[in-house]
Amino acid sequence: MTPPSPQQPAEPLALVVGEALIDVVHRADGSVDEHPGGSPANVALTLGRLDRRAQLLAWIGTDSYGDRIRSWLSGSHVELAPGSDGAASTSIATAHLGADGGATYDFDLTWALPADVVIPDETVVVHTGSIAAVLEPGAAGVRRVLAAARPRATVTYDPNIRPTLMGQPGDVRPVVESLVAGADVVKVSDEDLHWLYPGADLDVVATRWQRSGPAVVVVTYGGDGAVAVTADHRLEVAAPRVEVADTVGAGDSFMGALLHGLWSAGLLGAAHRAQLAAIDEATLTAVLEQCVKVAAITVSRAGANPPRLRELTPTV
Repeated sequence: MTPPSPQQPAEPLALVVGEALIDVVHRADGSVDEHPGGSPANVALTLGRLDRRAQLLAWIGTDSYGDRIRSWLSGSHVELAPGSDGAASTSIATAHLGADGGATYDFDLTWALPADVVIPDETVVVHTGSIAAVLEPGAAGVRRVLAAARPRATVTYDPNIRPTLMGQPGDVRPVVESLVAGADVVKVSDEDLHWLYPGADLDVVATRWQRSGPAVVVVTYGGDGAVAVTADHRLEVAAPRVEVADTVGAGDSFMGALLHGLWSAGLLGAAHRAQLAAIDEATLTAVLEQCVKVAAITVSRAGANPPRLRELTPTV
């Protein structure tokens, strides 16, 4: 009798927690497009396109918009976590694009989490951010997921502020700072920091955030690149020059690429927390250079359309 073959270990997983919705985009020329989006969903999509196993824990409906989101995720090999389709209807974000491609948003959105969230054993990183980390009742559930995952997984966070939903800076700031302190990696845009801390020196804020807990804090400056702060380094990377179609999803694709790069460097998972804290300048520079490349490709296209891994590999 042939003995049973040993079970193969499950492939490592990124669990992304947060909103998936439909973006209704009003362009400066008067045209209107509809496509799936949501900051955490875009991060999961980027990971899937970079050949990482990603699962999205979201809150969508079983309506036609929900079907569209499921198909969109599946097309980039992103799993939808069990229970993510319990919403009465799928949320909508209306984006208005200016002549420079920049976006402002209005929302018709509800956010909650399934009653029984299961964090797969093979999870090496849990990411959250934007609306999901702040808007109740789901935000309390997000905090519970992060706390439960931390003993096994790296925790990452992107505030991705949405002023129309989040209230005043003074109300949001303590929530954001608490999430920053509990994260291992934080990515934040200069626009978010200017909103949270009007008139502040962003380098000072990034350093203070890093000292509160994260191993790495990255501040993105759009077409001017990014700055990273660790306990030992402050480094800058420039962004490639491209013709901008719009900026939708650019920061999310940067975040997904950041997770991908740290994953490639063997720095994700709670067992590697000390190594992540000691990341060297050369490794971090290489990771960030890929991040700005991914974001540049995204802004060169309409909508949140991050590149696939093969698009980052030079042909010979």
